[in-house]
Amino acid sequence: MNSKEAGIPGVMRKSYFQTGRSQHECIFISSDSAAGDASSSSASSSAPELPGFYFDPEKNRYFRLLPGHNNCNPLTKEGLQKKEEEKKRSALLAEDDGPRKKAPRTGLNSALLLQKRRLGLLPPSSYSRLIHEVKVSGMQRHRLEVQSSNSTSPNTDNFRLIVADSACERVFTVNDVSHGGCKYGIMNFHGCRKGSLSVEMCDNLYFTNRKVNSVCWASLTHTDSHVLLCLEGISQTPGCVSLLPASLFSNFNPDQPGMLCSFKISTAWSCAWCLNPQADKTFSTGLSRQVIVTDAVTGSRATYLAGSDVLAQQFALRAPVLFNGCRSGEIFSIDLRQRDRGRSHDWKTSRFFQESAITSVQLLQDENYLLAADMLGKIKLWDIRVKRSVKQYEGHHNEYAYLPIHVNEPEGLLLAVGQDCYTRLWSLHDRRLLRTIPSPHPAGKDSIPNVVFSSQLGGSRGLPGLLMAVHHDLYYYSYNKDYQEGLTLEGQC
Repeated sequence: MNSKEAGIPGVMRKSYFQTGRSQHECIFISSDSAAGDASSSSASSSAPELPGFYFDPEKNRYFRLLPGHNNCNPLTKEGLQKKEEEKKRSALLAEDDGPRKKAPRTGLNSALLLQKRRLGLLPPSSYSRLIHEVKVSGMQRHRLEVQSSNSTSPNTDNFRLIVADSACERVFTVNDVSHGGCKYGIMNFHGCRKGSLSVEMCDNLYFTNRKVNSVCWASLTHTDSHVLLCLEGISQTPGCVSLLPASLFSNFNPDQPGMLCSFKISTAWSCAWCLNPQADKTFSTGLSRQVIVTDAVTGSRATYLAGSDVLAQQFALRAPVLFNGCRSGEIFSIDLRQRDRGRSHDWKTSRFFQESAITSVQLLQDENYLLAADMLGKIKLWDIRVKRSVKQYEGHHNEYAYLPIHVNEPEGLLLAVGQDCYTRLWSLHDRRLLRTIPSPHPAGKDSIPNVVFSSQLGGSRGLPGLLMAVHHDLYYYSYNKDYQEGLTLEGQC
């Protein structure tokens, strides 16, 4: 093949070089007299794509993308794409670490918004929404040190799951253990308005050799008194659902930890706790092609047949209604007050569909709207009353992972972590993508960040912001520009 046939200006010549056991063929481009005045940058940008070759603009060469001896050739499309993505992540991370001087939108800054509000040019609702957009743009990353009273060694096990209680004072954590299985416990957060946040890990962590599929907080004796844990079956041991008192994870070791029980339920994909008084002390589990609703005190059950695996669940608060998201893309609700559970699906009080498996469902506070995310990366807002999608949030990345979404209505924010390990924040009202946060660690299937967003992280005196757990590290993205790291609580609040 000559340079004319390939459509490349100048002359090409082949050469070979050795890397380990692999021999690579590369093509050098040398400019002829007609193209001698062209710069290397313009030559690289105009280099045509050749099947089976990769063009390196820095070396101004083509490299053959074919397996070498013993399949040790490092030049694969996947490897090159990963290298480019890591380069982009590093650049965005460096930009995030620097002072954020650029406004999220032209002319959008807190001083200008305040001036417009004082002049009556901006309604209070619009001011609140826009000021949160400015705050999201200015969030800075801070690494948190997790304290533990019985150990001075740092945490070396990767976070797999974090779930905050309703007050965001405690976060239930599940960590992968290097020798197999996982451990779980509770982190306690303490914050104060002067700009400090501290984290303490409970002493008595629990270990299991089984996979934790789903977790939610349960209010059995009082608000967030227990944790509902779905454990996957292993070998001859069937799956189960455990109801653990949160006091088990207290550093004070109470004499009577409270009600602790286990329910023999086959592998559950999802779980949810009902807070409506009409179905008090009731929880649900989503299984393969069925939903089981259980009374935690009596153990009585009601089974609802579904046409697909139920991967996501949430109860409404105003009525004992359970919303379910399925692998088939179906979203349906169950009114626990109805007795008919036949195969005709007439018991489904509402039913609508997305194009792919549902990974998360979140009801808004008025309970007329529901957010649903699927494995095609689609996030849609549904009007339950008319069973119609009214908004769609663009930019989320997912292909096959089980990824949740998070809603913070006081701040007007929707959050989701993509399979590409980027955390994205949207305006809940106008669907605008406000911020894309790169992971502090290189992206990978086993390093997708877990996040919690709260207006009061650490309780009533806490701080607003984003909590991110990735690998074995914990980070805090603060709304407060005066956030001070390393402060103790003594004398600060």
